[in-house]
Amino acid sequence: MRLQDYLDQFTRIGGLAEKLDNDVVRCLACAHSCRLKPGGRGVCKIRYNQDGQLRVPWGYVSSLQVDPIEKKPFYHFLAGADALTFGMLGCNLRCDYCQNWLTSQALREEGTDHLADYLRVLQPEEVVDHGVRLGAEVVASSYNEPLITSEWARDIFDLSTKVGMKNVYVSNGFATREVLDYLKPCLQGFKVDLKTMQPAHYRELGGGLQPVLDSIAYAFELGMWVEIVTLLVPGFNDSEEELKDLASFIHSVSPEIPWHVTAFRPEYKMRAKPRTTVRQILDAVEIGYQTGLQYVYGGNLPGSLGKYEHTSCHNCQAVLIKRWGFSIQQYRITSEGKCPECGTKIPGYWR
Repeated sequence: MRLQDYLDQFTRIGGLAEKLDNDVVRCLACAHSCRLKPGGRGVCKIRYNQDGQLRVPWGYVSSLQVDPIEKKPFYHFLAGADALTFGMLGCNLRCDYCQNWLTSQALREEGTDHLADYLRVLQPEEVVDHGVRLGAEVVASSYNEPLITSEWARDIFDLSTKVGMKNVYVSNGFATREVLDYLKPCLQGFKVDLKTMQPAHYRELGGGLQPVLDSIAYAFELGMWVEIVTLLVPGFNDSEEELKDLASFIHSVSPEIPWHVTAFRPEYKMRAKPRTTVRQILDAVEIGYQTGLQYVYGGNLPGSLGKYEHTSCHNCQAVLIKRWGFSIQQYRITSEGKCPECGTKIPGYWR
């Protein structure tokens, strides 16, 4: 059976849709806002119109495991907690350097029908129970693009909230106000991969810059805890001018938003690109601090970035959390979320 046909068995009528004339529906899950005639599929290929109803993914996972919250990465959201992380298949972008391309691009690549054998059919209750048994404090939707599976995530998050867990998205941020409003009652953390400040580059990736910028600002306005990640790809988004633009935009929303600048490794269709060097990461982090951001981190090079893996008080510079990769070696933030040295409130969700 084709992977597409197999996945169509695990769908429900979705709530993120607007009905138009002649059985056309507009999908509201992401900024493509696809207008779908009966039989039509969205850019993501997994949301489709069947007889005037929008069918959306529901009832399976491609991946389900417990990770450190730092791996998402979230450094200011329950640092040190375990996060039950689940994903499905599909994406609304098509990045040539995708680090999770096997799940995100499965419906755009040949030879992926075998992935159906690895999917797990589950109910939301089973997903949450799995996290409770393993002691997870957070539930995260990740691995593929969570925006396009938001109805499934919402059903899981509604249950995880009832048992005291927090919920986060690991997203490319190509969202609509409607999907963020839909998630707001049960979504506390929103990590966005801000890939570039060049509109032309975003078009190459199959999306657009402005909707991502708007979504970051709107999620912050809604009270979600926002962290930003930029995968630094040599020759794509690593110029000094662009890094200043990235940092300046984040600062314009709030200097308290953490910015993670992470190292690229050759992957998917960009295997000829060189790896990001330690020096490139350090230079980018320093630009972030020079722009006025309070918390800037380097990532994907554990042990090589010194103080830029750690969290230090933005007021007195005392080291509050020491990290090596995803591992926390020292934790000094008080139970009130303050620096023990100067009493400054540290932005974030703290344990």
